[in-house]
Amino acid sequence: MGEQDEFFMREALALAREAGSLGEVPVGAVVVLEGKIVGRGFNQPILRHDPTAHAEVMALRDAGKTLGNYRLPGCELYVTLEPCLMCSGAIMHARIARVVFGATDPKTGVAGSVLDVYAEARLNHHARVEGGLLASEAGGLLSSFFAARRQKPLLA
Repeated sequence: MGEQDEFFMREALALAREAGSLGEVPVGAVVVLEGKIVGRGFNQPILRHDPTAHAEVMALRDAGKTLGNYRLPGCELYVTLEPCLMCSGAIMHARIARVVFGATDPKTGVAGSVLDVYAEARLNHHARVEGGLLASEAGGLLSSFFAARRQKPLLA
């Protein structure tokens, strides 16, 4: 992975910070086509009252609007956390060519942590997946967020 990959992951990290500032789990994502960001998203299921409003889904929706198509062939997705099963399904349906993620997710990640759906030969689309880009920074955002959340007293 090169400088351009790091640039796009830093953009995703900025979006993750925005999510965290709003009380959402700090995950951010960008969709890139031919070196240009065409979609941006960050976690917002709490704000939107929508369990599908993960960073990846929001970025895919934004890219679809930008490009005028629900299929995003040739696009790359940069996300700060390993995608879950729901997001991976959306990634596959969108025909994303490459997924680059930061931190692994040992509880819900399906790009190699819990499962590896991207390696499932029976599925009709396969994105190339690369993990670990700026993983310590992405993981640090998540760790800090959850540590702060644990420090808050529960409401009676």
